[in-house]
Amino acid sequence: MPTQAEKGRRFLERHSQPRILILPNPWDAGTAKLLQSLGFEALATTSLGMSNALGRADGEGAVSRAELLENCRIIAQATDLPVNADLENGYADDPKQAATILRDACAVGIVGGSIEDWSGEKIYDFNHTVERVAAGVEVARSLPVPFTFVARAENLIRGRNDLDDTIKRLQAFENAGADVLYAPGLRDLKTMELVASSVSKPINVVMSAADPALSAAEMEAVGVRRLSVGGALSRLALAAFMKGAREMKEQGGFTWVRDAMTGKQLKEVLR
Repeated sequence: MPTQAEKGRRFLERHSQPRILILPNPWDAGTAKLLQSLGFEALATTSLGMSNALGRADGEGAVSRAELLENCRIIAQATDLPVNADLENGYADDPKQAATILRDACAVGIVGGSIEDWSGEKIYDFNHTVERVAAGVEVARSLPVPFTFVARAENLIRGRNDLDDTIKRLQAFENAGADVLYAPGLRDLKTMELVASSVSKPINVVMSAADPALSAAEMEAVGVRRLSVGGALSRLALAAFMKGAREMKEQGGFTWVRDAMTGKQLKEVLR
């Protein structure tokens, strides 16, 4: 297994390549191993997927800081791949206090992580947000392994449909030293191209909010350099679970068993 430093270096260097990076989002050790078996280059955690696994409705306070970091540890230890973590807003409003979550995430094996500009109730003021990113960059650069710091602008999924302010924030995050820029809520190619062309650092698009008819190749062509899917794979898995359960309950049927992975297939991946 590669060392954490090797994973961190590989992950950071991968972002400098023009080829788009697809990051699927596991929510536990098993899904991390399944995704690794398919040949993905890296993984990213999902707060929604973790909330679903814990039987909680996703939202502010659904998962504690300690629970999130433990989930990071479990996923990082289950795979040889670099793991990027969804670190919410750092569980603090204060810039330096929020940034400490990067150190704690690194300590459990994570080599990249994002911090939001959303308090749980409101978007942070511009200057305060930039201070938070600068504090995150400072901690990321002090870590013992290469660490990819991702700065998130939450406007478009928090009821503030202000693309100009979103771009202004991403540009400020870039100037503050963030390695990757992330504005959840970009849906169409025209908007993605506008955002990508406004900065020089890699842009992350999350497919749970984008048009699902788009392909990775199309997004790469307009300047997107990284894709993730948030909790979409978790929701897909639960949709299949509910489809089978409904067939059992409503029809007494079990045709869904034909679509299930075999025990042999699972053992080959999970052993």
